[in-house]
Amino acid sequence: MEDREQYVRYRQDRAVLAAIGAHLGPRISQISVRLPRSVAESAVAAWDREELGGIREESRAEYDLRDDAAELAFIGLAVSSRGVWDGEEVVVDLDVAQIAAALRAAR
Repeated sequence: MEDREQYVRYRQDRAVLAAIGAHLGPRISQISVRLPRSVAESAVAAWDREELGGIREESRAEYDLRDDAAELAFIGLAVSSRGVWDGEEVVVDLDVAQIAAALRAAR
């Protein structure tokens, strides 16, 4: 039983993390970034792609891959709808959650 008590603390930690997010959310919603043309075009292609197969039972690793692909597609939507091309780069405002997803994927 004692080894499960840590999860009570983790729930409390999550509540504090959520409080920090609630405080920061209204202050930091989007950040303007510059992306190289090659990755920006790949993100737009991910947004434009149609996935014909349905979602079946998947492992946690497969779920995480699909989730990352969805984050890339949403970045592609941002690039295609509000990106401003500047030579070999695009300037686009991205939601902080999209930036966080990209940073997590880079780890």
